[in-house]
Amino acid sequence: MAAVQAPPLPTPTPKLPPLCFPFHSRVSGFPIQRFRPLSIRTCAFYTEGIPASLAPRREKKSPETDDIALLNERIRREHGRRQESSKGIPAMDSAEADKYIRMVKEQQQRGLQKLRGVDADGKGGGGFGYRVDPYALRPGDYVVHKKVGIGKFAAIKYDVPKDSSSGPVEYVFIEYADGMAKLPVNKASRMLYRYNLPNETKKPRALSKLNDPSTWERRRIKGKIAVQKMIVDLMELYLHRLKQKRPPYLKNPEMTDFAAQFPYEPTPDQKQAFIDVEKDLTERETPMDRLICGDVGFGKTEVALRAIFCVISAGKQAMVLAPTIVLAKQHFDVISERFSMYPHIKIGLLSRFQTKSEKEEYLSMIKSGHLDIIVGTHALLGNRVVYSNLGLLVVDEEQRFGVKQKEKIASFKTSVDVLTLSATPIPRTLYLALTGFRDASLISTPPPERVPIKTHLSAYSKEKVLSAIKFELDRGGQVFYVLPRIKGLEEVQEFLEHSFPNIASAVAHGKQYSKQLEETMESFALGEIKILISTNIVESGLDIQNANTIIIQDVHQFGLAQLYQLRGRVGRADKEAFAYLFYPDKSLLSDQALERLAAIEEYGHLGQGFHLAERDMGIRGFGNIFGEQQTGDIGNVGIDLFFEMLFESLSKVEEHRLVPEPYKKVQIDVNVTPHLSSEYINYLENPIELINEAEKAAERDMWSLMQFTEHLRRQYGKEPRSMELLLKKLYIRRMAADLGISSIYTVGKTVGMTTNMSKKVFKLMTDSMASDIHRNCLSFTGNEIKAELLLELPREQLLNWIFQCLTELYAALPALVKY
Repeated sequence: MAAVQAPPLPTPTPKLPPLCFPFHSRVSGFPIQRFRPLSIRTCAFYTEGIPASLAPRREKKSPETDDIALLNERIRREHGRRQESSKGIPAMDSAEADKYIRMVKEQQQRGLQKLRGVDADGKGGGGFGYRVDPYALRPGDYVVHKKVGIGKFAAIKYDVPKDSSSGPVEYVFIEYADGMAKLPVNKASRMLYRYNLPNETKKPRALSKLNDPSTWERRRIKGKIAVQKMIVDLMELYLHRLKQKRPPYLKNPEMTDFAAQFPYEPTPDQKQAFIDVEKDLTERETPMDRLICGDVGFGKTEVALRAIFCVISAGKQAMVLAPTIVLAKQHFDVISERFSMYPHIKIGLLSRFQTKSEKEEYLSMIKSGHLDIIVGTHALLGNRVVYSNLGLLVVDEEQRFGVKQKEKIASFKTSVDVLTLSATPIPRTLYLALTGFRDASLISTPPPERVPIKTHLSAYSKEKVLSAIKFELDRGGQVFYVLPRIKGLEEVQEFLEHSFPNIASAVAHGKQYSKQLEETMESFALGEIKILISTNIVESGLDIQNANTIIIQDVHQFGLAQLYQLRGRVGRADKEAFAYLFYPDKSLLSDQALERLAAIEEYGHLGQGFHLAERDMGIRGFGNIFGEQQTGDIGNVGIDLFFEMLFESLSKVEEHRLVPEPYKKVQIDVNVTPHLSSEYINYLENPIELINEAEKAAERDMWSLMQFTEHLRRQYGKEPRSMELLLKKLYIRRMAADLGISSIYTVGKTVGMTTNMSKKVFKLMTDSMASDIHRNCLSFTGNEIKAELLLELPREQLLNWIFQCLTELYAALPALVKY
């Protein structure tokens, strides 16, 4: 049956008496009964964004929790989740979206090629699969079978297959909640994934049942929907960045002379990083956002220095941001030395250790443009720091900054070029790099003279500590001794002074006076202090060639990234270096801490900071990676299967694209005409204007309609049944428009919806529906969604059914690309 054109929405006729409301007049297609005097109001009831305090006040009970209220709450949650990330993102038409989706896919391929060793056609080179090697499993390890679910690895044994004369076959035996299953090893390597959880216990809530595959299927689908939501969020952020424009920098002939002053022969990876950054700056019109991931001492700083030279040669300023004053001071010294041949380039260091007058002088110079390169800690992110013409932000060790500081850093990315340096990126940064939504250069080749650090992990004993320190001192070296907290530093110093009475030692931590801390660090750098006892303030920054032994006590209290960075303080010369990681009684350590320590030993050879960070994602909580909201969904399938789903979905991003329909083109052919009662009309102030405002709000977007309904209920209380039906018709039309549905009609027990969505989009939507009642009666044919009801419903019940069905479909909207 063809859809019936809904009647047009006539505006109130000017011939009506100004203070009367006509009997059975039609506003937006809904009749309202009886005349009544109306008070004239000078403004509309609904104005988008109007504070509640300015609305007409009436003391009313709070709205009941009904279908509309539940939908509004979901819309509010989703709006809050996306508001920050989508703030200021301009509208994009379909042609633009096609262009940018192609760019994203190309970027993803490049990312996979560089970071996972994948060929251009997606094959070979190691691939990006997360499936587990069955021979690497230990009894008791939790695994995920893609089709069956979560089980516990028992053993690999030979067994004779039924109806086979070929002899014994090697099987993987997996324990499930209702029995043991066996899988040939060659199949297991294609179907099994390691199961990692977002908590320390690493124990799943329950094992899956072999005889109940539907429960696992629901969990897998929840993970898939979570994947899709993440992809859409990333898409929108990435598209927003691609829309930002700035003129490319000119290639400066002086760059050759500047590069020639580098005293070392660059490694192949370093050369590639130089080329990547130069192309970002001189060939692109979009601001750079590149991650330089290289182990400590592998030459990341030189990449940043060449980027700085390019930008300031064009008359712009560069900011170098470091998490600690120690690291900031080292950057300042390196930059000052490197630019010493260019006296016209002014360099400044801003930190909390400066006097007020020094700070004011620097702030003035930054604002006037008299400082070209500004180095500092998070003080550079303060509101009082105003840049004259900022062109480049270099961020070192981003994982060390707090949430608000990271947000401030993110805000720069839409307007200036950003280069992030890290040996162990924060998991989210790594995740963006892996999926190709962020440019990354990986420096994994060590300088020729570097020797791997020998790592020892053991229970703490004074004898082992003294032996390690004595060995280093006897060969004329220096020692780092690191603890997780300030408390305990002086106790360790007393112990070492008693053990080595003629050896100079000192304590360093972030709570010390600035001058004292700087003097201590300088004395250690000059070799006057032989043992530095400190917190992880030395985690990044200190580059002391003669310090080649580090002792880390209570390692279970450090994160994996911290341990890796701390270990990187030594082994920066051609002398063999040692890292001793001491823990208390093993029974005190969590599973997560034990796995963290095993990982750092496993990746003991050089250039593994990047891969270590990837491993870290499987060990640490998911909150920092994906946000707390999606942690549960990822935990449903484990991170390894989750990442495989992610790569799979990214390669098919255009298949989950939805094109909304214009609101005015949507036709709703459901014969429900609510009549507002005379009591409710008497109760309302200016009902014509109010209902017209409702229609306008629905036409704008769902957020405006939700705000209108909430304002209405705050002012007048819960609406009667007739007004609720009127609102539901508006909600249905708005949801239909957003879902790409152009018409809804009914014939007997059948509800039909004409749509532009694809079958794959429809499947994703129905998969994400919480209610089997609606899911089971929906089918998709051609360009129509059809629902076959068990019986023909009365008109009002039918309207409610359509509202609830669309509400369920609407819940999948965040997982779809909407252009």
